[in-house]
Amino acid sequence: MLLVAFCMTAVTSVSATVLLPADFTTVVAESDTIVHGRVVDVSAGLTGPRRTIESLVTVHVIESLKGASTSDATVTFRVPNGQVGRYRRVLIGAPEFARGDEIVVFLHGQAPAIPTLFGLSQGVYRVVRDARAAPVVIPAPVSALG
Repeated sequence: MLLVAFCMTAVTSVSATVLLPADFTTVVAESDTIVHGRVVDVSAGLTGPRRTIESLVTVHVIESLKGASTSDATVTFRVPNGQVGRYRRVLIGAPEFARGDEIVVFLHGQAPAIPTLFGLSQGVYRVVRDARAAPVVIPAPVSALG
C-alpha cells in the first residue's frame, strides 16, 4: 500500500503533441501565406512567460503563391525548436532549417503575430535539384495512423 501511495505522488504531468495529417487541399485552403523561397536566417531565442525556445526563420521570397504581397522581399515565421546556449529544444514534428535551404512553406497566422507553419512539418516542402538542375519538391514524410 505504501508503494502505491509513493508511485501516485511521484507521477508528473506529461504532455504530448498530437498532429493529424491534413490532405493537401486543406493545407492550401487553411494557409494564410504560401511562399517559395530560400532560407536566409535562422535565429533561436527565449520567448513567452515560460521562456521556451523558438526559432525565427527568415525566407527570401522567390515566388509568392498566396497571401504575401509581391513587394515583400522576405517572410519570417516561428518554429518551436532551436538552441540557446547550452539549452536545446527539440519538438517531434517540428522541422529544422539551415541557411540556403530552398523551401515552399505554408504559413498560418497574420500580422501583427508572427506566423507559424501549418501543421509543423506538414507545412514545409523541401526543394532539391536533380542531375539536370531541375527543381524537385519533396513533401515531409507523414506517418500512417494505425
